[in-house]
Amino acid sequence: MSAFQWPVRIYYEDTDAGGVVYYANYLRYLERARTEWLRALGFGQEALMRDAGILFAVRHVAIDYLQPARFDDELRVEADIAQLSKVSLTFAQRIVRPPDTVLCTATVKVVCLDRDQFRPTAIPPDIRHAMEVA
Repeated sequence: MSAFQWPVRIYYEDTDAGGVVYYANYLRYLERARTEWLRALGFGQEALMRDAGILFAVRHVAIDYLQPARFDDELRVEADIAQLSKVSLTFAQRIVRPPDTVLCTATVKVVCLDRDQFRPTAIPPDIRHAMEVA
């Protein structure tokens, strides 16, 4: 599978007084890429909650900040599945300033939860299959 890519532009609101992106905002960009990846597979999160009775929640994040993003940068956020199990998936993610300056790397483990019980549940077969062939 090749990495899914999602563009992000850095706005003034994303930065501190020095024009550098606030560290927690990187997590937002990573989340957006995973959400848009899922949507590109044909599964919007609202529909998953409503129709399939599931949601995905972050269980663990490990992130390395390598270089700062700055005001008005155009970035590429990448999401690739590193591991897929019955109830979870682990993403290898990067935020890149084109053409190839890696600003941060992250490993994000996401767990499939039953919408009502908030307990781990198996990823539905159709969703799992779409993830495997993406």
